[in-house]
Amino acid sequence: MAELVYPPVIGFAKLFWRYLGLKLSVTGQENIPTEGGAIIAINHVGYLDFALAGTALLPSKRYVRFMAKKEIFNNKLAGPLMRGMHHISVDRSAGSSSFVAAMRALRAGEFIGIFPEGTISISFEIKEIKSGAVRLAMGAGVPIIPLIVWGSQRVWTKGVPRNLKRQKVPISITIGKPIFFKKEDDVEEAEIALRSTMISMLHEVQENYPDGHSGQWWAPVRLGGTAPAPLNS
Repeated sequence: MAELVYPPVIGFAKLFWRYLGLKLSVTGQENIPTEGGAIIAINHVGYLDFALAGTALLPSKRYVRFMAKKEIFNNKLAGPLMRGMHHISVDRSAGSSSFVAAMRALRAGEFIGIFPEGTISISFEIKEIKSGAVRLAMGAGVPIIPLIVWGSQRVWTKGVPRNLKRQKVPISITIGKPIFFKKEDDVEEAEIALRSTMISMLHEVQENYPDGHSGQWWAPVRLGGTAPAPLNS
């Protein structure tokens, strides 16, 4: 398919990261498949996560088609960009069409980006995850690549005024090893396994993060931060 919109958007994103002075650190890029479809399962702590995840995957020269709520596609500015990049609109009241579209794209060898938690976690911990990513992986016979973003919440997240000043925030991104599920596997057990992997990866990223978490609004209670407790996510 023609890629007329994605390249200039990527160029803008790179300039935006440079403007903000973000200190991007990416590990695990060797885990990105060089061919075939895959689901990129991303944790969700801020509004820039999708663009940062896409940036981390650029060395593979693979584009990610994100599944995003239809309200974004209805936006006069964002809508044409989303459609031009061949992202997938999700109507939560009738999700079957988006599921079929994602399945078709996976079987055609595309990367599909999914936030298994569904929404931003204001506790900055991994929330309970929905079954869509696992069901798609099983149905299409593709791996799930877990990806963790940490630090983006300091720039722009839910319930906090965005800070787009040049502040040189460290952004840590790690890409995990592919996880394979079979069609006959139990969906609930697969969800638990995926969430457990993402939690373990998040904790490792936090442990190696260059800035301290204690007393920070953008850090979870578990690390001494003042973010809302997980039950309020």
